[in-house]
Amino acid sequence: MPSPYLDTVKKWYPNAMTTVDTVNRLLDVIEEKLHLKPNQLMHADSMCCDDVNAIQYPPRAYEMLGPFKMGGLNGFPFAGVTGMNAFAHHVPEDGAVVVFYAPHIGITKDGTIGEIHRIGQSKNSGCCGAAKAALGKLLKNEIQHGAVTDLDYQMNTIEQIFLKQADRIKSASNQIFEATEVMYEAINTRIEELVAKTDYPCKYLILIGAVFINGDREMGSFCSYKRFEYIDLKTNKRTDLLKCYYDF
Repeated sequence: MPSPYLDTVKKWYPNAMTTVDTVNRLLDVIEEKLHLKPNQLMHADSMCCDDVNAIQYPPRAYEMLGPFKMGGLNGFPFAGVTGMNAFAHHVPEDGAVVVFYAPHIGITKDGTIGEIHRIGQSKNSGCCGAAKAALGKLLKNEIQHGAVTDLDYQMNTIEQIFLKQADRIKSASNQIFEATEVMYEAINTRIEELVAKTDYPCKYLILIGAVFINGDREMGSFCSYKRFEYIDLKTNKRTDLLKCYYDF
């Protein structure tokens, strides 16, 4: 049954689907195009460590091997080269590596973006909280160029990413939406850098970039794909599956 809240989410992300439908379709496309079953897929995700992502994680994703967790605050792949190489060598040789990466953002039942109503709480809270905090500092001009400390390394990294795109974020009609777009682009760039430094002892590397959308406690979660492609690791040929995914 379709989610009664999907239309609310689609006002912000027109191609969004529930995460249940997202994973079902993902696995169907991989089986159709690459002839691989879930137990031949080593799955890594780069998502925010926010507890709501664990609560709303799609159960069928666990049919794949993993997931190996690469992400820290707001989904940036802080596990780096070591993390990417570590899980890449856990993959079945006749299978594929699946890397899913996404910043996350909340959307409430009434369509408010950047917050959700969490289980057991009487009021809404920020989602992604780290992104909203970094955005707040950006708008107050409180972020200093190069200010990255060991004590708050992940948060400081997000702040620096936003600072580089300060004009774009500040001038946007919805600043938390735009900050999430900026974060996606930064994650996508870093994933490509990590891929270039990793050897994968299998047939294919599958890259999926998205925005992961958390809803209020009774809404569940949703996903808006931005990228879905695979690399044939023998030829290095890249094939875009995004249109196929949405037409499937």
